[in-house]
Amino acid sequence: MSKVRTRFAPSPTGRMHVGNLRTALYAYLIAKHEGGDFMLRIEDTDQERFVDGALEIIYRTLEKTGLIHDEGPDKDGGVGPYVQSERNASGLYMEYAKKLVEQGDAYYCFCDKERLDSLKSKVSESGTEIVAYDKHCLNLSREEVEANLASGRPYVIRINMPAEGTTTFHDDIYGDITVPNEELDDMILMKSDGYPTYNFANVIDDHLMGITHVVRGNEYLSSAPKYNRLYEAFGWEVPTYVHCPLITDENHKKLSKRCGHSSYEDLLEQGFVSEAIVNYVALLGWCPEDNQEIFSLEELVKAFDYRHMSKSPAVFDVVKLKWMNGEYLKAMDFGRFYEMAEPYLKEAVTKDYDLKKIAALVKTRIEIFPDINEQIDFFEELPEYDTAMYCHKKMKTNEENSLEVLTDILPVLEAQDDYSNDALFGVLKGYVDEKGCKVGYVMWPVRTAVSGKQNTPGGATEIMEILGKEESLKRIRRGIELLSR
Repeated sequence: MSKVRTRFAPSPTGRMHVGNLRTALYAYLIAKHEGGDFMLRIEDTDQERFVDGALEIIYRTLEKTGLIHDEGPDKDGGVGPYVQSERNASGLYMEYAKKLVEQGDAYYCFCDKERLDSLKSKVSESGTEIVAYDKHCLNLSREEVEANLASGRPYVIRINMPAEGTTTFHDDIYGDITVPNEELDDMILMKSDGYPTYNFANVIDDHLMGITHVVRGNEYLSSAPKYNRLYEAFGWEVPTYVHCPLITDENHKKLSKRCGHSSYEDLLEQGFVSEAIVNYVALLGWCPEDNQEIFSLEELVKAFDYRHMSKSPAVFDVVKLKWMNGEYLKAMDFGRFYEMAEPYLKEAVTKDYDLKKIAALVKTRIEIFPDINEQIDFFEELPEYDTAMYCHKKMKTNEENSLEVLTDILPVLEAQDDYSNDALFGVLKGYVDEKGCKVGYVMWPVRTAVSGKQNTPGGATEIMEILGKEESLKRIRRGIELLSR
């Protein structure tokens, strides 16, 4: 068996869509699982859609996700150039297109836009509505073609597809698929601007670069017979096709670029970490045999068998992604976590508190970094709160006994100079032992008073350690005042 070679061939048109990231990831995993090569090729033949800075986004995304290519524009593997516009400059694609014309498998088309717009749509045998080119220019004589070329008349080169019968092709996920030939338009191979179309260029390049497995979204399934027609016309071996299932949003609509979480960079900006995104995207259409969910990239390489990919659409579930991201944050080295959390901490808390201590409290309680603000906003300012919050059935607290607890411990805390967590806990535990009550009976009123919130990261003494003596006492006095009304 020949060495597995896959490629990721994005167009530089903006941020990397989740679907494109999955294509890159699956292509990478297929190659690396078999000890093969993963290539980056830039398909920039559609000059109108080119976006400045998009190439940098592609390189940056692959680097951050760990999908390191073995060959590409910056790593020559002997089959370059790896940018299609550079390949086109040598006349490569036109050379192959003219070869097809000479064989009778393609032809020059001189039809203008007005004539093409006048072509009527028709319904095929399978019920599909299609607007197919009517092969008008296929019937031009050699003399007419040469005269048009000599006069400089604009043209495209089209493939000559069979008009009758069917074409069957094989995909390793979807199996054998048969398509009526009447649905296969005589697609354009070379455009009037001298650039190849995406469909033509990627067939030429995949063959010349030795690509063994072509990974792409299932929206390209309908184009596969056209690709095969080209392979057959050249007498080339058809690569293994791996078409990935559609990715939809929660409403089962195709994940749109307008969707707020449709691109890798959107997700980073929303507070997700790269490893969690890659892990989650791997599961959009593939399921391991043992249903494991958390994978490092190295573990994915070992476990990934593309034959276990699904045909059914994959739902992009933000709730599930958030859960997974939270698991990554819990497992993350604290130094890295703090480095990533610091901008969010500084935005939420401007007072001179120990942000590292606050970060340690929230690390296991958040799913994405923007959750930090809601978790710790009480450090910046004690919120207005209802005294009903002091009532807790399990802790056996109510407004009356909470007032008693706060009143009793206030002088104790006023006399306390060491406001470290352990020292404060010791003082309050002493009061618990003296009263003969449970710890929660005391800690609940104190935590409510110093935070003004029902749920907080950390307990009462951890919060007081960060607030310090002056602010803690101020808040407890405020609690007593509210409960005394």
